[in-house]
Amino acid sequence: MARSRWREFWCDVVSEKVQIRLRRPGGFGQPQGYFVQCNQTECQYVDENKPPCPLSVGMFSDEIRALEEARQQRTAEEF
Repeated sequence: MARSRWREFWCDVVSEKVQIRLRRPGGFGQPQGYFVQCNQTECQYVDENKPPCPLSVGMFSDEIRALEEARQQRTAEEF
């Protein structure tokens, strides 16, 4: 997956603007799928994407759809 661009997002948990981006876990034994990475390393919910964290992969549904379509096209071209 190409690196996703950072986006600004107002986070109610830390009460300030944060930077977020779509990521995929890397490596063996990691969960599959996507998660939303936040630049607030001091937040106790960083990389959790579970309440009360307001971040969810649904915020990137258009980007995920485009990535999945591109992956399907690459797979089809290989055969």
